[in-house]
Amino acid sequence: MSGPVPERPGTVRTETEEAVQAIAVLMTCHNRKNQTLSALASLHAQTGLPDGITISVHLVDAGSTDGTATAVRSAFPDTDVISAGPDVFWGTGTSIAGAKADRDAHVLWLNDDVLLDPQALCALLRTAAPLQRPVVVAGATRSSDGALTTYSGFRLVRARLRAPGLELLEPDPCQPQSCETCNGNVVLVTAAARHILGEVDRAFPHRMGDCDYGLRARQAGIPVLLAPGHLGVCDNHPPQARGSSSEAGIGPFTALRRRASVREQPPGPWWRYCRRHLGPWAPLYFCSPYVTAMLRSTVRRAHGRRSA
Repeated sequence: MSGPVPERPGTVRTETEEAVQAIAVLMTCHNRKNQTLSALASLHAQTGLPDGITISVHLVDAGSTDGTATAVRSAFPDTDVISAGPDVFWGTGTSIAGAKADRDAHVLWLNDDVLLDPQALCALLRTAAPLQRPVVVAGATRSSDGALTTYSGFRLVRARLRAPGLELLEPDPCQPQSCETCNGNVVLVTAAARHILGEVDRAFPHRMGDCDYGLRARQAGIPVLLAPGHLGVCDNHPPQARGSSSEAGIGPFTALRRRASVREQPPGPWWRYCRRHLGPWAPLYFCSPYVTAMLRSTVRRAHGRRSA
């Protein structure tokens, strides 16, 4: 998906839109061939885009064994498919893809399990305008049944005698909202913001890199905005998914090992995040997920024995 996109009937062009030159879409995938193809199809189906825009896609295939890379090259031959090992997760993959993108392009982070609505990219661009400024714009997603907001921006919540926390924002149907940081599922970062912040910090191989990026943007005086409405579908992972630290029936040390794995909250990156953003609360926050994982598993096992 490259080269100019023809102007569509009803498209209103502005001076801001004329300044748009390139958007580089950054994606990472692993063994989700059908979902990845669907995500790319929804990207290619975008409508209402400004005249003259160019879009490139940089997809890091993290050791897929289900034929994802071959299928993408066949269905979307303009996609830059970058092969990596299975030890590459979202944060590292997004950083690798960003390094391949034109340094002067705006970038769109797009999870490979997101189905974009037809005017999603248009809504992000409209929220970011004027695009010459540094700004980060997140798009909220909904569950496939339309009942829940699954990923979005976050508002900072402060309370007495408690560490500040992040609360998921419900998108306003009509107006953008300012937020503190955001999930990385659908996020537009303007070129000016990239020049200041760089790509996702490789210190965060999977989780935390998106929230860290938003918080660093705010610290640098760069607005973080949530676009109006929901921009697509992306279901949450089940809370007790098999293989997670929340899986029912596992012991406390298994729960701890899984919680500390790269898929969840590895201690090194998690401590870096806490130290950067949580001030004097950092030690308490650092310990919390590991203690919680072990306690939850212990309580569930004890309850299971009593019920047996």
